[in-house]
Amino acid sequence: MNYLLGAFKPACHISIVFADEKNRKKVPIKKENGQTFMVPLFQSQENIAGKISVEPVQGKKIEHNGIKVELLGQIEMYFDRGNFYDFTSLVRELDVPGELYETKTYPFEFSTVEMPYETYNGVNVRLRYVLRVTINRGYAGSIVEYQDFMVHNYSPPPSINNSIKMEVGIEDCLHIEFEYNKSKYHLKDVIIGKIYFLLVRIKIKNMDLEIRRRESTGSGANTHVETETLAKFELMDGAPVRGESIPIRLFLSPYELTPTHRNINNKFSVKYYLNLVLVDEEDRRYFKQHEITIYRLTESPSE
Repeated sequence: MNYLLGAFKPACHISIVFADEKNRKKVPIKKENGQTFMVPLFQSQENIAGKISVEPVQGKKIEHNGIKVELLGQIEMYFDRGNFYDFTSLVRELDVPGELYETKTYPFEFSTVEMPYETYNGVNVRLRYVLRVTINRGYAGSIVEYQDFMVHNYSPPPSINNSIKMEVGIEDCLHIEFEYNKSKYHLKDVIIGKIYFLLVRIKIKNMDLEIRRRESTGSGANTHVETETLAKFELMDGAPVRGESIPIRLFLSPYELTPTHRNINNKFSVKYYLNLVLVDEEDRRYFKQHEITIYRLTESPSE
């Protein structure tokens, strides 16, 4: 029986180490089983280099038809789980066919890698970057090892950032104007605004401001939209009077936001909305929403 168990043990151990792993910032990433682990953080146009060690099990040799490492950017739809769409695919051959009797280490480097999209883990889709090492053994079955890493891409503050001004009205009953200081916010920004009550003839019980994320996947008839309410901020509890104005000050940093993603490789989009909700004493709901753009601000060296 022990012999049979031994037959299914891996023939070798593969380790992947990034060249600057000790000094590089690490960030948490969630596995499919819900566990969190730390991976190195990169951005587009960086060099991704390091060493790959292949250590045969003691007393065994590995016959192989070549060893390679690939850098892959992949999108996976959860309704089509297991099928990855590669939007980035680079390969480096590490070794020609031969035999391994002892540990061998291979340096690798991918220079100024174009990684146009950020890592994203959503409700129905994920975008990931991995290194994949393959020891090709033909009929004996290839040995494959994966190493995840994360990509963040940064933007400078937008040169044009208009304020948002909108009105909510019910004829002869309610007229509200609201204003937000801008339409584009970075992940640690503060939403500042004001709400003006110009006409109030219905009894409003409370008013909330929500941040909503809308993730749409697929296309055409197969489009699937998932909306999450990420934040709910009570602006007012009780009835307002005509002429009253209520200030808004909502900090974004406590919430798990991502940048806005627009039509990523024709596979998915992620958009954010500010949703103003009013509830009257008969529990009727009135709401008005407006899209905002979220971006990842270029970090200063101290951050």
